[in-house]
Amino acid sequence: MSRKTIYTEDAPAAPLNASQAVVCNGMVHCSGSLALEGKTMQIIPGGIQAETHRVLENLSTILKAAGSSLASVIKLNIFITSMDDFKAMNEVYDKFFSKFDQKPCRTCIPVPQLALGAKVEMDCVAVLEMPIARL
Repeated sequence: MSRKTIYTEDAPAAPLNASQAVVCNGMVHCSGSLALEGKTMQIIPGGIQAETHRVLENLSTILKAAGSSLASVIKLNIFITSMDDFKAMNEVYDKFFSKFDQKPCRTCIPVPQLALGAKVEMDCVAVLEMPIARL
């Protein structure tokens, strides 16, 4: 079983007890991503749409570092603190995923709160596009 921990300075660091992503058996497993501004490690301002956009940008950056992309995501979990934000979150989500012929499986789970007061967090699993030996 091949396994590689992924880290890129181009996305916010994972907590000390986690990795941004792990590549294992041809799959990229990304940790939960918040809408963090990389230098300050604070949630960006602007509400659910700004946060959703940043979360998906962060995941895209991590997937690229791992040898994959949003186009290869097969499962995505969304954790959202208010279902009142569901429609607005989906508007941004659709801008990222509507261009792909194959959409990922997706679950959206309402939660009472997220770290740092975030409104949304996402994690995902993607198929590796580039062989791990080339990373």
